[in-house]
Amino acid sequence: MAASKPVEAAGGGGGGGTGGTGLSRWQLALVLGAPILLGAGALYLWGRRAARRGGKGASERKTPEGRASGGGQPDGPGHEEMSPLDRAQAAKNKGNKYFKAGKYEQAIQCYTEAISLCPPEKNLDLSTFYQNRAAAYEQLQKWTEVAQDCTKAVELNPKYVKALFRRAKAHEKLDNKKECLEDVTAVCILEAFQNQQSMLLADKVLKLLGKEKAKEKYKNREPLMPSPQFIKSYFSSFTDDIISQPLLKGEKSDEDKDKEGEASEVKENSGYLRAKQYMEEENYDKIISESTKEIEAKGKYMAEALLLRATFYLLIGNANAAKPDLDQVISMEDANVKLRANALIKRGSMYMQQQQPVLSTQDFNMAADIDPQNADVYHHRGQLKILLDQIEEAVEDFDECIRLRPDSALAQAQKCFALYRQAYTGNNPLPVQVAMKGFEDVIKKFPKCAEGYALYAQALTDQQQFGKADEMYDKCIDLEPDNATTYVHKGLLQLQWKQDLDKGLELISKAIEIDNKCDFAYETMGTIEVQRGNLDKAIEMFNKAINLAKSEMEMAHLYSLCDAAYAQTEVAKKYGLKPPTL
Repeated sequence: MAASKPVEAAGGGGGGGTGGTGLSRWQLALVLGAPILLGAGALYLWGRRAARRGGKGASERKTPEGRASGGGQPDGPGHEEMSPLDRAQAAKNKGNKYFKAGKYEQAIQCYTEAISLCPPEKNLDLSTFYQNRAAAYEQLQKWTEVAQDCTKAVELNPKYVKALFRRAKAHEKLDNKKECLEDVTAVCILEAFQNQQSMLLADKVLKLLGKEKAKEKYKNREPLMPSPQFIKSYFSSFTDDIISQPLLKGEKSDEDKDKEGEASEVKENSGYLRAKQYMEEENYDKIISESTKEIEAKGKYMAEALLLRATFYLLIGNANAAKPDLDQVISMEDANVKLRANALIKRGSMYMQQQQPVLSTQDFNMAADIDPQNADVYHHRGQLKILLDQIEEAVEDFDECIRLRPDSALAQAQKCFALYRQAYTGNNPLPVQVAMKGFEDVIKKFPKCAEGYALYAQALTDQQQFGKADEMYDKCIDLEPDNATTYVHKGLLQLQWKQDLDKGLELISKAIEIDNKCDFAYETMGTIEVQRGNLDKAIEMFNKAINLAKSEMEMAHLYSLCDAAYAQTEVAKKYGLKPPTL
């Protein structure tokens, strides 16, 4: 699916899979089998096993600590002989009775009495009294008081989970996201990632922080042209895209032109034809300006220039500038239908990146209506359907693409991947075997299709057939030695298969050497550094990926990872807490 970046296979910044048209990050295994969750803020990979086991329920931490009865009464017989601590405990127990009865103001009075009676050297008891009073304030939704009392409790007992979590919730209500994140991160580490409630709050606040930061950063970002490898991968996902056809070659009957005539036009003052010439020369920075000249002159190739300019706006991550151009092409009823269909595909993909699936689906359906013989429509709509978990419909679209263009290796490989995903998520061994056999057939029929080997390698990794997956990635590299994404996937495989950290990092570093704009490589490197405990290095890598992000949604995801790492550094400084490392 074409957009400001192709739909990714496991989050690559160098195009999907190996050909720029891979599928979504639906199950990227990272280091000892930990899953990455696309868009999930709480990517606490170091808590992977505990998170899978579920953990404690969400009903904890709501009640005060200590029994609601017993422990003596302040006004009872023998009160004179009670120690100050016993009197404080008695006041607390009385407060607990009021709390259970829903009389929170009276409970607060009792807890306040307990605090005043408690000897100052009794840190643990005093911290409990503050935490209990915070629980009563919480019931009254007095969030500032909750945070203040929890702070007192944590000062007295720095690893007090209940107080830290209650303060995290108070900070959430007070919209103190950074402080909330630090507290809940400490809780997650102290609980060894056993409590789902804590993990969900961490996920929630990280998503909010990520979206907030990405919105501001993306709005003010400098446009950045992707690497030539990325751009070529992007255009390789289209077969019926007029603007990506070589300047002097017309492959379709409605484009047949006399070569000499076309060549003479290049010499004319045509901004579009010059832009096409720059495309062939990989001089991509000049394409938008030359297309603009054609548009302002209302030249012969105005529709083509609008589509070309919109495409490069998308590639540099400027969807706001791309949309008016796409809208105009789509509304030009006298324009070549393939231009309009291509514009609809790109606008539909843009909508999907903006998480507007209804508008996206409408555009793809309209493209199919106006140009039903266009294989690109079904190919890219099939990928949209996979993202929407509509696998059967995706397979139908890939089948139609293959019917129209039997030599489409990409569509055949991606159909296999869709069938495999359906079988894998259904936990049904027989269909999985059938899908795996389908991959074998595809790579036999299309031995030069790198995408086929890449998607097969992902499926083999899922099946823990690591040696064979490694062979498939080697095939990809032989066919496309300049595709950075493949090196990242192969590096991840080394970590999962052999726990070979050095080899994995060497391959990911190779990816960056090949394409220093491969955001997927920086993101993956950052994630590994988090697991190694090198948080400062991880933050550096995530920031590099953020600066290369091609959509606001992708940037929000990366900010979530960066904020998670930063929160860990703060927790380590304050409480000396660190999660397990590799």
